[in-house]
Amino acid sequence: MRCAWAGLIALFLAVTVQAVDKKLPIEQTSNELISISATAFTDRDQIQQELGGDLGPDMVMVKVTVRPVSDKPIQISLDDFLVVTEKGDFQRAQPLAPSQIAGSAALVVTPQDAKSGGHNRPSFGGFGLGGMVGAGSGVKPRADSKVEATKSDKENPLLATLTAKCLPEKEISEEVSGFLYFQINGKLKPKDLEFHYKGPAGQLALRFHP
Repeated sequence: MRCAWAGLIALFLAVTVQAVDKKLPIEQTSNELISISATAFTDRDQIQQELGGDLGPDMVMVKVTVRPVSDKPIQISLDDFLVVTEKGDFQRAQPLAPSQIAGSAALVVTPQDAKSGGHNRPSFGGFGLGGMVGAGSGVKPRADSKVEATKSDKENPLLATLTAKCLPEKEISEEVSGFLYFQINGKLKPKDLEFHYKGPAGQLALRFHP
């Protein structure tokens, strides 16, 4: 009987270890070319404190640090990154450029089925996954998405801050840091999100602390 129990316990521990191994790393991941660390901000007041201005509802901000691990320079682009939600309608979102959020002609793409609780799974380049897309992603929004353009003759003072703090799009040979801005419907917490990278340095993914 003891041998049987010992065997069951060993099997349980093995299955548990395998399950843990399959979980994504928390807020930091790397391969032989690149190291990425990230922290998510989902609380509107917290985002406002970080930026000194309000982005409005349904916005998520991720602070990202990217560091080349090898001597090979790495090209960084906003299109390399993706946020995936695991709650509700399983949205996928690429970063919005600062000009799309606070420019004189900002563009917001809102999937209509997201508000009705349906699954939001349009596709966009690179990842082969579905989600909300920004106007600068080079991908057409879904036919059932609502596209709203806002125009203003005055420059939004928040634009300069968003641009200065955004993760730079350039070739890097040393560590860089910056914010990425995502539009995601609904009230979410960092633990509800996954952060994905797919670019010249390969593919990586991580989760956030609760």
